[in-house]
Amino acid sequence: MASPFPGMDPFIESQGFSTLHGGMIIFMQEALQRRLPDGYYAASQERVWIDTSTWIEPDVKISRSVKKKSPRSAVTGAAVATLAKPIIVSVVQDEHTENFLDIYKKKGDKKRLVCSIEILSPTNKTPGEKGYKAYRRKQRGILRRRVHLVEIDLLRAGKHTTAVPLDFATQDAGEFDYHVCVRRFNRFAEFDVYPILMQQPLPTIAIPLLPADGDIEVDLQAIFQRAYDAGPYQRAIDYRTDKIEPPLTKEQDEWMRGVLREAGIERKRARSA
Repeated sequence: MASPFPGMDPFIESQGFSTLHGGMIIFMQEALQRRLPDGYYAASQERVWIDTSTWIEPDVKISRSVKKKSPRSAVTGAAVATLAKPIIVSVVQDEHTENFLDIYKKKGDKKRLVCSIEILSPTNKTPGEKGYKAYRRKQRGILRRRVHLVEIDLLRAGKHTTAVPLDFATQDAGEFDYHVCVRRFNRFAEFDVYPILMQQPLPTIAIPLLPADGDIEVDLQAIFQRAYDAGPYQRAIDYRTDKIEPPLTKEQDEWMRGVLREAGIERKRARSA
């Protein structure tokens, strides 16, 4: 069963985006492999970071230590220092992994990174998160190199994070719900922006290779649909009652209900307080 929506499914953002992210990386790698010219290949890479936080486990029993008099020297009568026991503080360490795609051109035993493709995750768009800092660090590094950067943002929530400045993007492309930003290393002052409204199918985008080799096209809607079909969404999402986060505008909500009605799904109205 296909997603009832013509493009990005707005229910997925808060109900399993990490699964969609992983699926789209896999199927995009597959699509690229079929289209890349000889000498090129696409490889999935990982970005890893550790989150740490102090914690106290529920129902921890805290006991008060009883002070004991320090032993005194038999010769001088002065107090003798005793070894203090340390207080053990437990720290949770969560390892996070995000995948992205790199396109290389190989010649002999040498390879060159040509293009890096990112599908933004919620943590990439949340300032203060380590995933946001890690992404920004990678982004700055790529922008300084002779490497193309393709950023795919299928999230309505969070801070604008792609390399194109938001005010410039909206000035030229208008308002959008999602977008793709392509920054070519040989056109460093320009960005290819694909603005996407929720009501539209995801676009076919041009992935740049080395200037002499041109571009290849990738159908994002086809990749999304494969990830949707392989994911849990048909069973995990109840389109009749589940909430959409962030909330839709009134116009978007009416459109969403109409799409579901056409698919034979009657959306229940929320009760007023």
